[in-house]
Amino acid sequence: MDYLAWVPERIAQLRTEKGVSARDMSLSLGQSESYINKIENRRTLPSMAGFLYICEYFHITPRDFFDPGALSPQSAGDLAREIGRLTPGQASHILQVIRDLGEKNERECR
Repeated sequence: MDYLAWVPERIAQLRTEKGVSARDMSLSLGQSESYINKIENRRTLPSMAGFLYICEYFHITPRDFFDPGALSPQSAGDLAREIGRLTPGQASHILQVIRDLGEKNERECR
């Protein structure tokens, strides 16, 4: 994986999904208003601490960030938190619905 290209692209994807501007995200992270813009335009990379704050901002883990199969990790994290509040039976039911939707999606993509 080309991390020098992946990191800026992934941040831009997640930021767009969240519906926030690069400036607003930068300021929310306590950085200069051009911080995210510089990362997305490949002029710099975040420090390790900066990267962890970016993951925290998106409510995802670093593992989610680097998982190319996770097309919507922010939503997945939200779902996981909500499912954690359900009874075991309810969580099992929701899991089966998600699996059914995934199988349907795979069939439609063929």
